[in-house]
Order: sequence, then structure tokens, then C-alpha cells
Amino acid sequence: MAKRVPPPPSDGGDSIEPVDLRKALEDRYLAYALSTITHRALPDVRDGLKPVHRRIMHAMRLLRLDPGQRFSKSATIVGEVMGKFHPHGDQSIYDALVRLAQDFAVRYPLVDGQGNFGNIDGDNAAAMRYTEARMTEVASELLSGITEDSVDLRLTYNEENEEPIVLPGAFPNLLANGSTGIAVGMATSIPPHNAAELCAAALLLIDRPSATVDELMSASPDDGLVQGPDFPTGGIVVDDRDTILEAYRTGRGGFRLRSRWHQEDQGRGTWTVIVTEIPYQVQKAKLIEKIAELLVARKLPLLEDIRDESAEDIRVVIVPKSRSVDPALLMESLFKLTDLEMRIPLNMNVLSRGGRVPNILSLKSALQEWLDHRREVLIRRSRHRLAEIERRLEVLSGFLIAYLNIDEVIRIIREEDEPKQVMMARWELSDVQAEAILNLRLRQLRKLEEIEIRKEHDALTKEKGQIEKLLKSDSRQWETIRWEVEQTRKKFGPDTRLGKRRTTFAEAPEHDVADIHEAMVEKEPITVVVSEKGWLRAMKGHLTDHSALAFKEGDSLKLAFHAQTTDKVIVFTTGGKFYTIGADRLPGGRGHGEPIRIIVDMENDQDIVTAFVHDPKRRLLLVSHQGNGFVVPEVEVVANTRKGKQVMNVKTPDEAVRCVAVDGDHVAIVGENRKMLVFPLAEIPEMGRGKGVRLQRYKDGGALDIKTFRLAEGLSWLDSADRTFLKSKDELAEWIGERAQAGRMVPKGFPRTGKFGG
Repeated sequence: MAKRVPPPPSDGGDSIEPVDLRKALEDRYLAYALSTITHRALPDVRDGLKPVHRRIMHAMRLLRLDPGQRFSKSATIVGEVMGKFHPHGDQSIYDALVRLAQDFAVRYPLVDGQGNFGNIDGDNAAAMRYTEARMTEVASELLSGITEDSVDLRLTYNEENEEPIVLPGAFPNLLANGSTGIAVGMATSIPPHNAAELCAAALLLIDRPSATVDELMSASPDDGLVQGPDFPTGGIVVDDRDTILEAYRTGRGGFRLRSRWHQEDQGRGTWTVIVTEIPYQVQKAKLIEKIAELLVARKLPLLEDIRDESAEDIRVVIVPKSRSVDPALLMESLFKLTDLEMRIPLNMNVLSRGGRVPNILSLKSALQEWLDHRREVLIRRSRHRLAEIERRLEVLSGFLIAYLNIDEVIRIIREEDEPKQVMMARWELSDVQAEAILNLRLRQLRKLEEIEIRKEHDALTKEKGQIEKLLKSDSRQWETIRWEVEQTRKKFGPDTRLGKRRTTFAEAPEHDVADIHEAMVEKEPITVVVSEKGWLRAMKGHLTDHSALAFKEGDSLKLAFHAQTTDKVIVFTTGGKFYTIGADRLPGGRGHGEPIRIIVDMENDQDIVTAFVHDPKRRLLLVSHQGNGFVVPEVEVVANTRKGKQVMNVKTPDEAVRCVAVDGDHVAIVGENRKMLVFPLAEIPEMGRGKGVRLQRYKDGGALDIKTFRLAEGLSWLDSADRTFLKSKDELAEWIGERAQAGRMVPKGFPRTGKFGG
């Protein structure tokens, strides 16, 4: 029945209390944020669990679903968790339970599942009424000592039961199993690690609390310390050691994780690539589907086919296009385009300082807080055991008094109306001792029982002394913790099936970027067409007749050249900028193409000077209208962004007018005044960027055309009828001079256009 709200007092007012909206929203949002952070998204550094996982473990313990015992229906576990501890939807609880049982999702499963708990292909688990579960040895380690007052308890949501605030956590679960979560304004992403390596690092930290993260990390696999993440699905981490160390020092970073593969010989020179391990949290079925889509879209020209031959183990078969394909290059193209390579983030954002404060921890801080928690658990368990021993010794002391005076005790019990009070007064017994004597069975009065009680009394007295020494000595406490960590290390050591490291480390092979790009694009011949107004397109095939090309009204052909889809097209503009466009990215030739300003970020006041296929071995000669120029290696002009690369510095009204390939030892330059100058190429400097030097001096106009040639072979040009003219070295004598001279009028027969042509 709903609680009845009393009516407002009838004092004549409207009972409306003004509230600052900003403050009210801040308070309510802060409360929501804190609830999300502490009760849902972030794990506790001490046991590595979120509340839902902790409640599942606690409920399974109450149901006595210990390892080696019976299985119970998952629906029973979910009902227990939902009804007593976790007032949320049953499906969310079951999803959390299922994940704890998946050995491909959790490095050290906490739940031993029986039935269909899903698979790495992404198939869902069966309904909770069909599956069964119990705890694993790892879960038992996390719960070890929970009944010995080792952790605090709190009331559940309905205040009918109690639940642990944190588990004792004898297993380094936070780092061993990792965690992911998104809270309000923060997130966490902790990859799984090898438990034996974590224990080894913890032992080093116990021996040397001043040890740094670098010392806790393994310099070689033989020392057994933390090497890096250890994913349940294996794989290969291809980051260098410095990158990994920096991530663990700061608690932030990431890891490049690649699939494990090998080449398998098929006979007669043919081969296939077999993928046996895929990156963490990648669904195999979706991965293969994505690769198949890329194959159909012709994005993987080196790949012929892909097949899934997996049974219990992963076996994905990748068939190359031909036997001449480089397998490493084939895989490199797949790593670039598919989830065969993933970046796994590291953001060690956890609840620390007793589970109260979200904080980003380093590897050392996370291990230290776990060890501090283990010490707190040890002290609480020891005090609990000490209290139990003292209570038992009190009872045993009463029993010994009774055995020494057995006849008198029997008489008092038989004859006195209040035997308890009489015994307490007679032998100065406590209430507990007197009650224990009255509850003695007759069979316990035999002589042998007295001997056993004396032995137990002596043993407990000795144990009490040891516990008292433990509680007084920090060194004894750390020795005990060290022993416990060593036991965990042995139980999950590298020689065990569960503890053996699955993820290895290697350096990514070096490949030329151009080779990788070529491997990801199907090589086809194209003809690149550039119009006067800056429209670009790629026609299929190498066209020789350009007369059939259609353009928009008022537009015409500027230039056309042959290329391959794997080439890079370099565009030079009047602003002195170079732009790089992949030939495979050019629009198709069915229409008029697209304006270059859609493809790259080219300024509106600039036009295209020229375009050509990139050749990294070539050098270019750049010339501005005012006659300045310099030589630049073509590798220096490649732009990596849409914004292009500024190479030639020109200021309005000057602009870049020519870009020609360097081939020869001399330069011939013609100005708009039809004067020509020939001088050695060596007089032009080679630069990466700049304005250049004066090539020819003008009174009016500027540079019109330029050409490099070998002086010994002479200078040639084409006239309007495509006839070739040649001037030998001797015939060029009157035009040969030094750079920056005015030159002389062009030779007889030189085209009226003032350009060399060809």
C-alpha cells in the first residue's frame, strides 16, 4: 500500500518553497554520477569486482555452489541475487554471470558453467533455465576467509540481509581478469594479465617496497615478472618495451594486439595462411564477414578467399591470390583494414582508498593497494581467530576444573536447585564456563576426553601466542602475506593449464608504406583527366584518344596522363602547394568527375598548374611567374593531409607557373618577352621549401616556360605542327649564359606560343 502523504498546512499560503534550479540540478546530477561510479561502472581495486559480480559470488557461496560440488540452475542463482542483493533486471544479472563463465572473455573464469554459455563467434548463451553453474577455484580464492570477519558487511537494499562491501580477494583479480566500464565523466579499461606474473611482482614489492614500475616489469620472460597483458584469446602484442612501460607507469596507454598466424604449405608451391588466435573481444563470425565484404569490394587484391575451419580451436584459412604473393604483405594489408589487429586501451581507473575514491593507478599502486587489503584481511582474520581461541580456552578451562572436581560437580547438579549459580560461586567460574559444564554429555566424562581437552588447550594456547606475535609484528604479517601470495602463484603457475601465458610479444615487421598501400588496392590501369576548371576523374584503361572526352559547358581538357590505381597523384597549384591524392580515390569517369576542392582543401584563389604520377626517385624544378625557382626532391612534396604541403613560397601578384621533372645538366627558360636563356642546372639550388633564386631577369612580364636537357644532346622543341626542332650545343652558344641574365630572343622557328611543347 502506498504511503499516504499528509496535506500541506492550511495557513493560507500555497506551500511552495523556492529552490535554486542550478544548485538542485548540480546536487541531483552529482548524486547520480557518484552512484553510477561507485555502484555500477568502476571496479574496486581490492577485489577487482563491480557490485553485480560481487553479489553473484556471494549468492553462489550462500547456495554452497563450491568447486567440485553440485551444479545449480542459473535461474536459481539469478533469482537469489535479484531477490536478496541486486534489485535490477534478471537479464542483466544473467549476462554478468555468463561473462564470468566464458573462457574467451575472462582470463580466469569465476564461474564454472555447464551448458551453452555462448561462443567466440558471438552467439548468445542459452536461457538461464537451461544452463547450470558453480564457482571455480579462482572464485573460492576471492571468497577465502569471508566467514572470519575479514571484511565489512552492510545491509542489503531491503535491509533484510547482509552483503560484503568487498571480498577478501586472495587472488589478484583486478589485473588478472581486467575490467571495462563507462561511468559519468569517466571510464575504465583494464586488460587481463597473467596471475603468476602479478604474484611475482607482488612478492618483489613485499621484499622491496621502493621498487619502481620498471623493476616490476619483466626485462626478459625468464624472470617471471609482469611482461604486459595476457589475453584469454592469446595474440601477439607488437608494441615496444618503452611504450608498454610508459603505459604501466601512468595507468594510461594502449596495446596493439595482432592475430597469431602461420604459413601452411599446400604442395606444388602453393600455400595458405592459418590464423589460430584472434584479438581479445573480437567476434570471429563478424571478423570473417567483414573480410568477406572487403574481398567483394575488391579492397584486398592479394586475397583470393577466406574460410572458417574452426572446431574447438580457431582455424581461419586465408587463401592468397597467387603463390607469388608475399604472405607478410598480405597479412599487413589485413591488419590495416580488419580487426585482425586491434588497439586495446589501458585506463586503470578504479575505486581506491577503501573503495571510496575513483583514481587512475599505476601498476605499482594497484599491486600495493591489493597487498594492503590482504594485510587488512589478515589482521581481521587473526583477531577473529584470536577471539574464537579465547572463547574456546575459557570453555576448556571450565572443563578441566570440572574433571578435577567431577564428583562434586555431579552432586551439585543432582542436589542443588540452581546448580549453575552454585558452581560459579564455588570455583569462580564464568557464566560461559558454567553453561558449558551443564551441557556436557555423560560420555564426555571418561578419562580419555580429559586428555584430549588438555591437548587441545595446550595447542590453542600455543596458537594464541603465535597470533599475538603476528598482530604485534609488521614483518611477521608481511611474511604471512608472502606465503599466501606464493601459494597463489604455485596454484596458477606457468606450468599449469590455466596459468600458462597465452599472449606473446614481438616487434611488428617493417614494410614500405607504398607496398602496403598497393596491397590494399587492386592494381588497374587508369587515365587521369584534369580539366581547365579543376575537375578530376579517372577513366578505366590507358586512353590514347582524348578527343571523345566530354566536359561541362565552358570547360576543356587541361591534361591527361596514364596511371595505375595503386599510384599517388601529385597536384601542384599556383599557390606553391602540393596535394597528394590516391589514384584509387579519384572519382570514376562516367560523369565529369569532381572539383578538386571537394577532394582536398585547396584555396579558391588558386588553380592547378600541373598533375602527375608520383615518382620518389625524381627531382622537380619549380618556377614562379617572376622568374624565381629551385629544385626539390619529389619525396619532399608528398602531403599527408587534405591541407596539402606548402613548398614554394609565393606572394601575390606572383604565383607558381611551372613544375617540370629534372632530366639533364642544363636549363632553358623562356619569358613572356620571348627571350630565352640557357645556363647550367648546377646554378639552381636544391631546397625542401622556399622562394628560390632568380632564374631569368625581365623588364616586363614573367617566366613562360622552362625545360631541362643535356647540353651534349642539344635542345629540342615542337612547333604547332608537332615537328621537332633541334639546336646543337654549338648552335646554342649565343643563348648560353649565367643564371639571372635576360637572355636573347628565341631562335628562328621557335613556336609562337613561347613554349617548348612535347
